[in-house]
Amino acid sequence: MSNATFWKGVLPAITTPFNADGSVDHAFLAEHAVKLVDAGSTAIVPLGSLGEAATLSFDEKVAIVTTLVKAVGARVPVVPGIAALSTDEAVKLAKAVKAAGAKGLMVLPVYVYTSDWHEAAAHARAVLGATDLPCILYNNPVAYRTDILPAQIAQLAGEFPNLQAVKESSGEIRRFAAIKELLGDRLVLLVGMDDAIVEGLAMGAEGWIAGLVNAYPVESVKLFELARDGGYAASAELYNWFLPLLRLDTVPKFVQLIKLVQAKVGLGSETVRAPRLVVEGTERAEALKIIDHAIATKKA
Repeated sequence: MSNATFWKGVLPAITTPFNADGSVDHAFLAEHAVKLVDAGSTAIVPLGSLGEAATLSFDEKVAIVTTLVKAVGARVPVVPGIAALSTDEAVKLAKAVKAAGAKGLMVLPVYVYTSDWHEAAAHARAVLGATDLPCILYNNPVAYRTDILPAQIAQLAGEFPNLQAVKESSGEIRRFAAIKELLGDRLVLLVGMDDAIVEGLAMGAEGWIAGLVNAYPVESVKLFELARDGGYAASAELYNWFLPLLRLDTVPKFVQLIKLVQAKVGLGSETVRAPRLVVEGTERAEALKIIDHAIATKKA
């Protein structure tokens, strides 16, 4: 099985919009996805950490995928995150979203429980083995407290041809070189932390599962293309403008902050689902200072 081409580019980790009553705003979700695709995104990745998947019910997750598949049609694939409280539920979700039209999966560790490699591998094997869709393995030890090391990624890649990519969000840029050393071009590497995109591409990554793209889709695709084709020298001006915003993707309240940026630029609402709350007080003022400065200094 050759690796899918859609891994190579900007893949928005799309936020989940909510109505005032807390229900999912499917109309805006569809509209927003189309704007992201119009800007040049190569896939849409719902139901991740930024998508507040941990607060969504099973049926809500499937409905979100259904809405996105209908919205983007055949233009780009929908690649939902597969995460749950149990392995059994994750396997059922993988099958359900395929039936809803998903063309790939992003495999996450289980929620809440912090596992060792023996258990984490068993979970990943169960999900990867339950589907024939191309999959990306998501490593985010900061959020999930389960660190999948390069040698362990290589082990799974040797067992499952449909494992085609890895989203690396450890914050350790040397991981890209270590994975490349072991696997060459067997897996496509994707940057999972917004403020490491230029560095990640320089180290062999070919894709970016991005967060701030929800607020700045055109600028995100442009930054990716400049860094991919010309490295830091070509992308420095745009990167330096973007970095204060991109760093909002790396803090505990990244969901609230990215949605706040969306609201400020007119591409969404900052409504989140409890237990998250919108940022307030000094925290909000500091975020708005960063956002307002970016808006004021953005070049046409």
